[in-house]
Amino acid sequence: MILKALKTTLALATIIGGVSAASVAHAKTLKISHIRPQGATVDLEVKDLAEELKKATNGDLKLKIFAASALGDYTTVQERISVGAIDMAVQPAATAVERKMQISAFPYVAENWEQAQKIYGPGGAIHDAMKELYAKQDITMLAAYPVYFGGIALNRDAVAPGDPNADKGIKVRVPGIKSFQLTADALGYISSPIPFSEAFTAVQTGVVDGVVGSGAEGYYASFRDVAKTYIPVNTHFEVWYLIINSERFEGLDESSRKALVEAAKEFEAKRWSKAESDQGAFEQKLADYGATIVSLSDKELAAAAKKVRADVWPQILNDVGADWGQSILEKIKN
Repeated sequence: MILKALKTTLALATIIGGVSAASVAHAKTLKISHIRPQGATVDLEVKDLAEELKKATNGDLKLKIFAASALGDYTTVQERISVGAIDMAVQPAATAVERKMQISAFPYVAENWEQAQKIYGPGGAIHDAMKELYAKQDITMLAAYPVYFGGIALNRDAVAPGDPNADKGIKVRVPGIKSFQLTADALGYISSPIPFSEAFTAVQTGVVDGVVGSGAEGYYASFRDVAKTYIPVNTHFEVWYLIINSERFEGLDESSRKALVEAAKEFEAKRWSKAESDQGAFEQKLADYGATIVSLSDKELAAAAKKVRADVWPQILNDVGADWGQSILEKIKN
């Protein structure tokens, strides 16, 4: 009798508080990480995603957002999502975890935004390949998040920016990813792998003269105070991924899982509709901040693409597995 009375009292207390015991057990809050500061474009769009999920599930599924790599750099976060220590993220693919993920940052695969959407968007060859690679790490890829075509930011004037065969004599920081190192070298720069956390200081102190590996949005967010020149040479197509631990995803109730999938589709569609104009807007922001934007002609961009494809593609294909990598490129050609 005493136990029954206690259960009744607890039930009444819960109902009076406005939440049933069942709904408390049902509600979930997922931790989601991203790499940009609060207020950046991705931060605002992840907040919109959180609101959509909250509405669609009547508050049963919520996101707790950790901006600016607060849970660790993106390689660490990907590893932790794989083992379930972190729930979700929107971030680049960590190639240190799986070399084949270099296919996502393969240089000069797409020449324009229309091609990029066919390749990296839903149903595209790289979109499908990345989904499979994530799945092998117990990670479910919910959406691609296109950001920009990459370029080169310098803390000095450019040297022969439109001639990929000219030795620039300019040392640039590159990520510790083989494709970026080889691309910088092929374009006539001297590549120097430096962690992102040390890159700004390296440019500021003259250890390097510039940065390769990002685009206008990234350079404005993190390097605008040391970016005197920006060259949109389309080094690569930057795409991040909305990912979740597979066990956590499967553990959601059916309605929450469906709501997350639908919200992710909308999240991706909105990004594709805005990404190209956002790239132009951030190039203008760099210019307004004082950087010189060195626009290249179609002929100069084609020359850069031709040289990088000839010099770099064979080496990266060997790194990711020639047969596997070539099969992806063949799908893109078709």
